[in-house]
Amino acid sequence: MAEERIAEVRRETRETRIFLRLEIDGNGQAEIETGIPFFDHMLTLFAAHGLFSLNLKAEGDLEVDYHHTIEDVGLVLGEAVRRAIGERRGMVRYGFFILPMDETLVRVALDLGNRPAFVYRVDLKEAFVRDFNVGLVREFLQGFVNSCGANVHVALEYGDEPHHVAEAIFKGFGRALDAATRIDPRLGEGIHSTKGRY
Repeated sequence: MAEERIAEVRRETRETRIFLRLEIDGNGQAEIETGIPFFDHMLTLFAAHGLFSLNLKAEGDLEVDYHHTIEDVGLVLGEAVRRAIGERRGMVRYGFFILPMDETLVRVALDLGNRPAFVYRVDLKEAFVRDFNVGLVREFLQGFVNSCGANVHVALEYGDEPHHVAEAIFKGFGRALDAATRIDPRLGEGIHSTKGRY
């Protein structure tokens, strides 16, 4: 890469304090501390499978709920991706991945064309892994979509073990985002849109 695609984002509210550093063209290493062990594990998988270098420190009102922290981390990650990819020149733009995890199969597709939209089709009878509500994965991704300007579709094809479902989503999201952010030398400095801009 001629230009490093790296971003640092800070966000402070009455509910959360977050610092995140993202390197798009990284090595999959992550240092993550949110105070929510299962969420830390999922973000570590996201970074590993997307080959992103990710440093994240989040402090939130966990005594109230995990919701604020998880949603705000999504917002900050989306902002970091948006900043890191810049004008998106030479970037593939689209990415998708179908990920199996034991009995579970999840499909993730996304477009980094600066048109935010979110479709999430994940229906689970049992939604908890210990005290972590897998339903909060939706809030994380919605935050990402809103701040990144991404079009993200997630569908659970089948599967019912909540740990496996969450893991497949985060791994699939990482791999789809890696595919979308790759540089294709055939594009040169071009924008991958017939409109000539996003």
